[in-house]
Amino acid sequence: MPFAVRSRRARRHQARHRRHQWPALMAVLLATFMDLVDVTIVGVALREIQTELGASYAAGQWFTAGYALTFALLLVAGGRLGDVHGRRRVFMLGVAGFTVASALAAAAPSPGLLIAARAAQGACGGVMVPQVMSIIATEFRAGPQRTLALSLYGIVLGAGQAGGPVLGGLLLSGDLPLGWRLIFLVNLPVGAIALAGAWRWMRESRADRPPRLDVPGTLLVTLGALLLAYPLVQGRELGWPAWTVVSMAAAVPVLYAFARLQRHRARRGLAVLVPPSLFRIRSYTAGLALLFVLFCGVSGYFIVLTWTLQFGLGWSPLKVALTGLAWPAGIACTAQLTNRFGQPRARALVMLGTPIMAAGTVGLAWSWAANGAALAPRHLVPWLVGAGIGMGLTIPILSNLVLGELPAADAGAASGVLNSVIQLGNAMGVALAGVVFFGGASGLAPPSAPVPEYAGWGARALLFSAAAFALAALLAPLLPRRVAGTGPYAPPPGRRSGPGSEPRNNPGNDGDYRLISTRR
Repeated sequence: MPFAVRSRRARRHQARHRRHQWPALMAVLLATFMDLVDVTIVGVALREIQTELGASYAAGQWFTAGYALTFALLLVAGGRLGDVHGRRRVFMLGVAGFTVASALAAAAPSPGLLIAARAAQGACGGVMVPQVMSIIATEFRAGPQRTLALSLYGIVLGAGQAGGPVLGGLLLSGDLPLGWRLIFLVNLPVGAIALAGAWRWMRESRADRPPRLDVPGTLLVTLGALLLAYPLVQGRELGWPAWTVVSMAAAVPVLYAFARLQRHRARRGLAVLVPPSLFRIRSYTAGLALLFVLFCGVSGYFIVLTWTLQFGLGWSPLKVALTGLAWPAGIACTAQLTNRFGQPRARALVMLGTPIMAAGTVGLAWSWAANGAALAPRHLVPWLVGAGIGMGLTIPILSNLVLGELPAADAGAASGVLNSVIQLGNAMGVALAGVVFFGGASGLAPPSAPVPEYAGWGARALLFSAAAFALAALLAPLLPRRVAGTGPYAPPPGRRSGPGSEPRNNPGNDGDYRLISTRR
């Protein structure tokens, strides 16, 4: 073929790619927004769901924890599937499955079917979400365009987390015919648009050297997580029968067998779900523990907020959602400054932010206990803003800091494990918050009228979240001082800085990607 013809075809291909890359990004971000909203919107609808379906408190916990658990368990495997089978294809399968599961959740006639639908949503989200950063890295190679794409991704993350409860409150406050089922039905048009956009504009890509999936490891870690989480949620309601203790005890040898399997497979050069070499780095291991307990506290706070304010004091979903916005408002006060200027002093900011979160949560617990049935938004907002300010000092840089001492080649696997640990923390936090909130009470049904005593129970459970934040503060000194590649030892401009040279949530360097098709 003459060179001029090849050159014209290459220019046409590049022009087509430039036209399509931004619509493709919009499709990806729309699916991301759908996932984030679906995580946060359920909390404000919990009372309506439990009342209509006659669901117990344990079932209500599973509406939240079931999603987080399946999401966590499939995050790493979902990234591997995209590397092997193509990220566009796997992303579209995840979006389609998430949309179908949303329809099943909206039609669920019983708590058990809703729990199953929520678990399916989490599993499809675990397949869909890992492709997002890979697709951004493929479509936007480097420079200002990738920076803008990542900035838009960050905006969507914030909007989804803050907007979900408000959207849920608005939908439930309008006395619309379908009630709480609307919070799942809104996913249907959103998922259809994201799916059509991905099919029309997104290019296919996969890893140059796609890793294999560690099926035995995935099954073992799933079994271990279920053996631990299921009795924590169900045990209190059933009066802690003997099998709950046996199940939690059995989780220990199962997880130990998982660790042994990972070491054995690594020695033989086989694919592993969690590379054992990562845990030889103290800062990474301590960082995972810090993230786990931190998000235990955060998820515990959200479920306690719902139980106390809606079931206990009879607040409307919209009132709860608007009051809860004080937390992300506090985050917004410091997050951008932390993200922009905090990398050279990252550990110091985490050591400052986590105690502020603990102090704000203790203040919140005190306010709940002191005001009881007279609790009003003005009693909560200052403490919520304060805790959010602490979180804004911590969260924007924490993931990069935990990954700061790892070799660049391990960044993708380490990021997948880190995100899975965060989601496991969310699931376990919901389970443990229920144990602390209800204390020794068992077999309680959701009340038909407000129960003022719940304010005291909520204050007790908030102290669990405060203790988690305090424990995170104790672990913070084990982290590196700064994000790699920043501070006085940063490399000169234009020189790559090793593990800090790429965005930490990028699953790999540009060379890890290969476009395998340009057909739409």
